[in-house]
Amino acid sequence: MTATTATRSGTYLTVLIVLGGTHLLNDMMQSLIPAAYPILRAAYGLDFVQIGMITLTFQIAGALLQPVMGMVTDRYPAPYSPVVGMLFTLSGLITLAYAPGYGMILVAVTLIGLGSSIFHPEATRMARYAAGGRQGFAQGIFQVGGQAGGALGPVFAALVIVPFGQPSLAWFAVAALLAMALLGWIGSKQREISAAFASMRARAAANGDAPLRHAPRTIVLGLVILTLLMFLKNAYTESFRSFYTFYLMERFDLSIPSAQMMLFVFLFASAVGVLVGGIVGDRIGRQRIIWISVLGPLPLTLMLPYVGLVATGVLTVLIALVMASAFASILIYAIELLPNRIGLIGGLFYGLNFGLGGIAAAGLGVMADAYGLETVYRICAFLPLAGLLAWFLPRTNDAATAPP
Repeated sequence: MTATTATRSGTYLTVLIVLGGTHLLNDMMQSLIPAAYPILRAAYGLDFVQIGMITLTFQIAGALLQPVMGMVTDRYPAPYSPVVGMLFTLSGLITLAYAPGYGMILVAVTLIGLGSSIFHPEATRMARYAAGGRQGFAQGIFQVGGQAGGALGPVFAALVIVPFGQPSLAWFAVAALLAMALLGWIGSKQREISAAFASMRARAAANGDAPLRHAPRTIVLGLVILTLLMFLKNAYTESFRSFYTFYLMERFDLSIPSAQMMLFVFLFASAVGVLVGGIVGDRIGRQRIIWISVLGPLPLTLMLPYVGLVATGVLTVLIALVMASAFASILIYAIELLPNRIGLIGGLFYGLNFGLGGIAAAGLGVMADAYGLETVYRICAFLPLAGLLAWFLPRTNDAATAPP
């Protein structure tokens, strides 16, 4: 099989794997920001509010351009735009490595956020085209790359950034250069794969399997509910990304490397969960997966603030596995509501993933300074109740046999 030869289901597996690899590199570079928080806090004397503002700045920058880029590329495909995004990320990493003060840290994370906002819409489109008839599987591969990349940040923090200091962040510019080369190759394949995808959709329409058309009110209702689910899910996840290491250090007296490795376990479990959720969603439907993944962790999150270190590690893995399985289904569900606006939906929901996570981080930072981290986790434990909103989602053709 050549690099662009499809399987029987129309899935371009090699392209999906390379896309997942670039997503891994992109999100790994992003994850260095929260992974470096203990170093930055010690070096610049930051409080939790300032740390939350770093996350907010990064995530808002990552959110602003994504829907706009998605709308533009829906009309004018730009297969090489992710390469440009990596240039922003490269410059942001180098700026962060040598930032002289808090202001330049904010500039650096803004550049990294902008790079990510350019990367995601077009990469999401390519994952959709390369998926063929296995949309959940394809989004699982694409997103597991991002989740795995996010999981590597704490590992590199423990093994590289803590021993060698803030300037070692510049070493990861090599990852940006590698991602640019891979994205250039993917861009060269887009015309072939998009033509195959269009042909497959035409055959499905001829067989009476065209995607359902929804009334504007139904589309708005679905997108609003999915947005609320995304926000509340991200609020809980962000409590781990930004504050879990501090929680472990404060409550269990762990060292920075030990706390970072436990954060890695959480993020790695999330990577596994997102792949499993995508695959299972192809079989049982998106709405069921959203129900299970958002509401299912509730008993575990309620227990987490009251258990010891070992039980905290076990619960962390279980929560991450279940909760992370939602994102692929949320994204595909939204695409099924607006099947001709792939770039817009990809930009909107990855943008929401950034922006809403940043808002949550800022709010949690204020709460942590005022009431303590243990109180934050006791309050966040109730956020999975948001899964009840899935009851109001409109019906789509999301069965395992549904066409893309």
